[in-house]
Amino acid sequence: MKRFLLLICAVMAFGAGAQAQSYGAPYSSIRCMNVELDGSITVRVSGSGRNRLDAKEQARKNAVYNVIFKGVKVEGHANSDISRPLVFEVNAEEKYADFMYEFFADGGKYLEFTSMDDRRWLSNSKTKGGKQVEWEITLRVLRPQLRRYLIEQGIIKK
Repeated sequence: MKRFLLLICAVMAFGAGAQAQSYGAPYSSIRCMNVELDGSITVRVSGSGRNRLDAKEQARKNAVYNVIFKGVKVEGHANSDISRPLVFEVNAEEKYADFMYEFFADGGKYLEFTSMDDRRWLSNSKTKGGKQVEWEITLRVLRPQLRRYLIEQGIIKK
């Protein structure tokens, strides 16, 4: 009985820690590495896919998705605009679904708002799990340009 209770406590503690760390798109991890003076943020983000290219593209999508809808936790900037999502509207993902499907399509417009300039040689990491490959990459999300674009498209108000 003691082992069972200990197991339950361990599972609950692990689950609570995992939920506290869950901050972004489903099935991705993201953390802020640096905030640039122009307002863009350098993040370390993961993505999974059937091969390296798919996983890296998914990681880029996850980074932009987090900036738009979930926000990116930035140490020392917890209450600033940088940490907050660009779209605050309730149910915005459903409301603008048609726009977002086109925006996040393979090779879509989201690519214009990411930059691989901060990537270092051999900084990508790879994990294999069954038929999926997971890559973790470093990239910059051009947050001010993305915000301007969303204003132009009528997704957010100025």
